[in-house]
Amino acid sequence: MSIGVAVLGSTGSIGTTTLKVLSRHPGRFHVAALTAFGQKDVLEAQAAAYRPGFVGLVSQAANGWATGSDCLVEAVSRPDVAVVVNGVVGAAGLEATLAALYAGKRVALANKESLVMAGELVQRAASAGGGQIIPVDSEHSAIYQCLAGEHERTYSRIILTASGGPFHRWDAARVSLATVNDALNHPTWRMGRKISVDSATLANKALEVIEAHFLFGVGYDQVSAVVHPQSIIHSFVEFVDGSVLAQLGFPNMELPILYALTYPERLADDGVTRFDPVAAGPLTFEPVREDVFPAFALGVRAGKAGGTAPAAYNAANEVAVAAFLERRIPFGRIAGVIEEVLTAQTVVPADSFEGVRFADDWARAHAARVLGA
Repeated sequence: MSIGVAVLGSTGSIGTTTLKVLSRHPGRFHVAALTAFGQKDVLEAQAAAYRPGFVGLVSQAANGWATGSDCLVEAVSRPDVAVVVNGVVGAAGLEATLAALYAGKRVALANKESLVMAGELVQRAASAGGGQIIPVDSEHSAIYQCLAGEHERTYSRIILTASGGPFHRWDAARVSLATVNDALNHPTWRMGRKISVDSATLANKALEVIEAHFLFGVGYDQVSAVVHPQSIIHSFVEFVDGSVLAQLGFPNMELPILYALTYPERLADDGVTRFDPVAAGPLTFEPVREDVFPAFALGVRAGKAGGTAPAAYNAANEVAVAAFLERRIPFGRIAGVIEEVLTAQTVVPADSFEGVRFADDWARAHAARVLGA
């Protein structure tokens, strides 16, 4: 009997890549549910191709489909869904993550914001419902693979790799004036608009530091980042004896998605690009320039503050990035908006969904005020 998969954010980068992977294993998996936030024509084509039992479109009315944000929770709660691929971008993915874990589903998690905003709540949901989180981010998938079979007390440090985005060799003055087209021109990955900007500011790496803290139970002093422009090594794990393991591969999300779907097994897949060390070429590493990319340090600081600070950081970043993509603020203003929100917030424990949502709403409203909206 094949495994039913719900794909949240099916028209986005993670969603379309997931469907490509699932198509290569029709006997092993079937698409049980599809949801998207827009791109109705694309979703219609996906529904016709995969014939899922449930289709939801969050942002538009659609005949015969579920609509509104509740359709995400409805999709993951279906009895024919065993695995949920959460490819939703931003805070909108949190409630579906919690619902899936409480329902005992496996969550192949690309929505890092779920853990950033509410890591303790997500862990509580997994424990209470018997659900399971397998990371899809290439960095956290790499760590997960390096830790397979290892006792949690045997690893001492995690080193996340960052591509550095399109500006890793630019000086601060030039970075501050970067255009939207500049920020979306990622040198190694092809991603959605929002995450491409997050990669350019290195906010994405700060979110991943927070994510690693919750996923792997390590302190913030045990997680660091290094710029690796080739995006071949996806992360390192150092063990207590000094040994270091790393996972390598060309920058492609198909392998992390496949691993999350099949863990703890590994499934043969001829469609995944095979690694060639010669083609990979020389591998180089550089420190993160926090003075040039202040959004990174702000995010790590929010993670260390704990409570609702990471939720406020994430919300402020989403608002600022949206404003940049709409060409209402310059690139260099993104980090400033985040800092003003973090300075003004009151941090409280993130011990309820309502509390996290309130912090998220407050931070968005304050970011809008900072922007003069």
